[in-house]
Amino acid sequence: MSDDATGNGSEPTAPSTAPTADEDDERDILTTTGAEARRTSFGPGGAAGMPAEKTSNFGPTVRRLGEILSLEKARLWLIAILTAGSVSLTVIGPRLLGNATDIIVQGLGIGPNGTNDIDFDRLRSLLLFLVVLFAISFFLAYGQSYMLAGVVQRSMFRLRESVETKLNRLPLSYIDRQSRGDLLSRVTNDIDNLAQSLQQTVSQILTSLLTLIGVAVMMFLISPLLALVALVTVPASILLIKVIGGRAGPRFVQQWRHTGAVNGQAEEVFTGHAIVKSFGQHRAVEKRFAEDNDELYEASYAAQFMSSLIQPTMMFMGNIQYVLIAVVGGLRISAGAISIGDMQAMIQYARNFSEPLTRMASMATTFQSGIASLERVLELLDVDEQTVEQEATVDPPPVLGRVVFDDVDFSYTPTKPLIEGLNLTVEPGQTIAIVGPTGAGKTTLVNLIMRFYDLDAGTISLDGRDIASFPRSELRSKVGMVLQDTWLFGGTIRENLAYGNPSATEDEIRAAARTTYVDRFVETLPDGYDTVINDEGDNISIGEKQLLTIARAFLANPSILILDEATSSVDTRTEVLIQEAMNALRQDRTSFVIAHRLSTIRGADVILVMEDGSIVEQGNHAELMARNGAYARLHGAQFAGQST
Repeated sequence: MSDDATGNGSEPTAPSTAPTADEDDERDILTTTGAEARRTSFGPGGAAGMPAEKTSNFGPTVRRLGEILSLEKARLWLIAILTAGSVSLTVIGPRLLGNATDIIVQGLGIGPNGTNDIDFDRLRSLLLFLVVLFAISFFLAYGQSYMLAGVVQRSMFRLRESVETKLNRLPLSYIDRQSRGDLLSRVTNDIDNLAQSLQQTVSQILTSLLTLIGVAVMMFLISPLLALVALVTVPASILLIKVIGGRAGPRFVQQWRHTGAVNGQAEEVFTGHAIVKSFGQHRAVEKRFAEDNDELYEASYAAQFMSSLIQPTMMFMGNIQYVLIAVVGGLRISAGAISIGDMQAMIQYARNFSEPLTRMASMATTFQSGIASLERVLELLDVDEQTVEQEATVDPPPVLGRVVFDDVDFSYTPTKPLIEGLNLTVEPGQTIAIVGPTGAGKTTLVNLIMRFYDLDAGTISLDGRDIASFPRSELRSKVGMVLQDTWLFGGTIRENLAYGNPSATEDEIRAAARTTYVDRFVETLPDGYDTVINDEGDNISIGEKQLLTIARAFLANPSILILDEATSSVDTRTEVLIQEAMNALRQDRTSFVIAHRLSTIRGADVILVMEDGSIVEQGNHAELMARNGAYARLHGAQFAGQST
């Protein structure tokens, strides 16, 4: 979870944090109900021997792709017109070349219509006309390619926007369950693969289909008999394409699922590199990666091998077609039923007929790869979102900070209740400390205040208003949250401090830094507040990062403050200074402080002791010590441990 969530300003996505909700409830064509993501694995060498995973949503996914592209309908029609024009001009070419051949043959005195005089003027005009046709065809194809690139990239732009919006609408519970690397793979690798697939296949398939139609028409115009001979191989070609494509498609699904799994493990190991090394687990990590990598290899090998079979298969069928036309055509020429030029055109058309079939078959597997990636993206887009947002409050009154839990029930899983029947009233300006053993529900309690999770039953109200009636961004803009796990983004120290309050002035930034003692180490840096923190934030110490996150919450000036072990990463002397600063910050603010070190919360107005999701004791330090109950046992165990 991120270290703060003030809700002010625009937030980039932070690791393991609750998404900041986008108030726009508008649903686009990309988000409809779908299946949960699945991960299929098989042992090394098992790809070829196991039943292939079916692309169960191929048809619906293709329809969804049509809906995505439908926003570019006008441009797609223009692309189709340009393609048809380019193909038509190209298809006419062989027939005109055949006519040119007949002019030469006749001029040489060959055949019954020979003249022994080549009509060079007619031949030259015909060839110039051909050059013009091919030039126009080229420019039409160029325009089609240019427009198609724009259509595909705009569609992918909108798809990425939809994914980003979806991520901000997803509940934290979904993010917690997912592999971060696999999630990133869907957003990056899968969308990129879809874009490349569409860029290659849409133009090729459309061009090939129109070419097939045009060539078939021209062949029948020249010689219906030879056209029928040429079409004899088509049913067999289509059957082979269907068989090979049917075996390749499911393997592309496996390939991209295993790609996400490998990315997930790589990201996990990279972020925890120091821990892996310190515990000597690099061998186990290497073994696990080798297994996942082998699965990816097997799936990719099977997909690429099956798809690569299409071209040689179609070339074989094309050669058979060529032989049939050559034999039958030769007999027709000898019988005087067809001219040499027409026979030349038929041979060219036969080649032009088999080539589009080969291209379409090859593009079919590429298209299947893109559909497999789109299916993974749609699985993300179809996940159930957070509950519907409320409309923004018009002229909201200032938040006083009275928080009331009324008979609250909550559980992460329905079969394992965590919080049951919780009742709590926090008055404005009070500091509430929450203590208890690990897993007692301390952090869950403050997560519920932030609406990172929705309640199973009961209500939580802020100043008498149910927090479920607040838009999430409005609620979170009132709350400053500083967690034990720090998070900083790649940018300058100044930018990180102003993250929760982008409109803060330089004086306000420096004042917050002085209050939280950030200025002590910033002033020692060569670039001061312009020092750039890298993406991992590892060019400053953990304690310094913690100070920056505290200063960031200070600068946001929230009405309610949540501190979850916020001083756990600083030294004892700095902790004392931070505690003094926090005492000043907590003035006139309702504060929730989660603490394991009980010495840091002695001055809290109310201390809540939680066990198994319930508040078992509450009171100030002196009252709880006098009761000699759960708090006193925690206190005694902690200080006894320190003294030994």
